[in-house]
Amino acid sequence: MQIDFERRGGFAGMATTLSVDTDSLPANEAYEIKELVSVANFFSQPANLTATAPGAADQFTYTLTVKDNGRQHTVETTDTSAPTALRPLLQRLTKMARSARA
Repeated sequence: MQIDFERRGGFAGMATTLSVDTDSLPANEAYEIKELVSVANFFSQPANLTATAPGAADQFTYTLTVKDNGRQHTVETTDTSAPTALRPLLQRLTKMARSARA
């Protein structure tokens, strides 16, 4: 499974990116990521989930592309509009992107 992740915006308008191939991760970490994609029902999510909430000017926007077994899907969402099921995956990828940058 290939995942391309970008988080941008916030108060400073910074962007954080991550590209990860789960085949290159330790087995437990690859399993966790695949489970988060499955639980999020990622391939059934609408491509655009960017409705903004009032007062959410400094929120982050996420663009996430997942390629797996011949399927590819991209979802764009924000802090306030991301479905509950997708949030753990966004949080995990954000953490991985920060670790990769450090």
